[in-house]
Order: sequence, then C-alpha cells, then structure tokens
Amino acid sequence: MFHFSDSTAVNLALSVLILFSLITWTMIFAKGWLQWQLRKSNAAFAKRFWQAPDLEAAQVAAKQADSPLARLAKAGFDTLASLGDRQTLAHAGDRQAVLERGLSQQVKKEQHKLEAGLMLLASIGSTSPFVGLFGTVWGIMNAMSNIAVSGGSGLEVVAGPVGEALLATAMGIAAAIPAVLAYNYGVRVTRLMVSEMEGFANDFLSLASQPEGKKES
Repeated sequence: MFHFSDSTAVNLALSVLILFSLITWTMIFAKGWLQWQLRKSNAAFAKRFWQAPDLEAAQVAAKQADSPLARLAKAGFDTLASLGDRQTLAHAGDRQAVLERGLSQQVKKEQHKLEAGLMLLASIGSTSPFVGLFGTVWGIMNAMSNIAVSGGSGLEVVAGPVGEALLATAMGIAAAIPAVLAYNYGVRVTRLMVSEMEGFANDFLSLASQPEGKKES
C-alpha cells in the first residue's frame, strides 16, 4: 500500500532534474559552438562581400559561402533574378518592395533557426524550481511520517527524508540557474545577429537600387 514514507516521488523529481541539467549543459555547449561558428562565418563572408568589385562578384561569393548573411544575400540575388517574372503574386508589385519583402522573409527564417532550443531552455529554467519544490515537500512529508511512525523526532529519524528534501531544493536551483542564464545569453546573441542581418539587408537593398546594380565608388 502506498504511504508517504515511500521516497519514489523524491527520486523521480531528482531524476527529472538531473535530466534537465544534462539537457541544459548539452545545449549550452552546442549552441555556444554554433553561435561562435556563425559569427565567424558571417564575419568572413561580410569581408569578402564588401571587397567584391561588383554585385556579380558578390553573388559568386554568396554562392560559395554558408552563413546567415550569405543565405540572406542569396535570397536577395534570387529575388533580383526572378523580378522579370510578373505572372505570380510573389513577384507582383514595385521592384524595391518585392526585394525588401524577400529579404525580410529570409531574415525571419534565419531568426527562427537561431531561436531553436531557446524555448526549451526557458521551460527548464521556469519549471526546475517547482520540480525541486515538489521533491522538497515530499521529503518533508516523509520526515513527518517517520516521526509519526517511530514516535520520536531524533536526528536518525528525520535525517534521511530531510536530506532528500534539501537535495531536491539544491538540484532545482542548480538546474534552473544555468538554463536561465543560457536563455538570456541566447536571446541577446540572437537579437544582435538579427540586427546585423537587418543592417546587411538594408545595405543590399541600397546597392541593388543603384543604377546598373553597382556599388558606389
């Protein structure tokens, strides 16, 4: 028969928190490596793009690179190449407006990629303290149950359940703090990269609007 002295619930809470911690640290290292790689590839492509003598050379650079800025440039060049097709709604309207729409859509696609996993970190950061609290409450109930059964309140009676309760609290906090910090950092990096892409899109739009699609000297 089930009774409060059963520590299965506490062990389950601890197992969930350990799983949360493993997921959090895995994502921290994976996202950190990915963000570092993306910043590096963006910087390399931007340097090559702006050193190109004309848009044709810049288009070649975009095709040879693989980064958020490169994919944004590819989307812009693809839109420019398809502007002659006025038979579809996707290419209807003013030339500059169509290009701006294509660039904006690509920025949103890249933003969604950058935000991948952040919601999971936010969920872990917000739920871990409550999972720990559940284990804490259950551990305290185990301690009270032991006191009632034994008729005494000595340290040997309550040490085990109270220790489980404190461990659940500590694990809840330990799982939540890295997840929250990683989420906040991830959001900040995402905003900076989106801002960089929006600035690049505006510059690309200005270049494409110049006569003969060439950069100003």
